[in-house]
Amino acid sequence: MDENDQDVAALDDLPAWAVVRAYHAVVREIYDLFAVHELTPVQFGVLAQLSGSPGLLQAELARRVLVRPQSMTAVINDLVGRGLLRREGPGGRGKPVPVRITGEGRRVFAAAATAMREFNRPANLGLADYEAGMLTALLHKMTAARDAGGAARRRAGDSP
Repeated sequence: MDENDQDVAALDDLPAWAVVRAYHAVVREIYDLFAVHELTPVQFGVLAQLSGSPGLLQAELARRVLVRPQSMTAVINDLVGRGLLRREGPGGRGKPVPVRITGEGRRVFAAAATAMREFNRPANLGLADYEAGMLTALLHKMTAARDAGGAARRRAGDSP
C-alpha cells in the first residue's frame, strides 16, 4: 500500500466524511420516498416544523430546516401554490408574514412522515435498535455543535 492509499484509507476514519458517505448511501431512496408524496426533503422539513409550531416566520423556518433564508421563499411559494401552506396576512416589504400548514398540508405531511418512520426502522438501515438510537443522538450532537459553531463564527464575522 503506497502513501496515497493510506491517505484514502484514513479518510474512512473521519466522522464528517463518514456522514457524507452515509448521506450518499441513502439520499436517493429518501428523495424517492418523498417524491411519492410530491415533496422534497426541505419541503417535508417545512411541513414538519409548521405541523408542530404553526405561524412561524420564513426566517425562523429557514433556521429550523437548516437552509438559507433566501431559498425559503421559493419553497414556501411552491407549498402555498399547492395548497399545503397559507400565509397569514398581506405581508409586504419589510412586513414578516407567519406561515401555517393547511389541512391538506397536514394530510400530505402525515403520509410522508409515516413513510419516513418506516424507512428509518433500525432493521431497514442495517442497525440494531440501540445502534440507531446511538447514531441519532450522535448526529444531533454533531449538528448542534456545528450550528453553534456557525453562529459563533457569524458573530465574529468569520466565514465557515
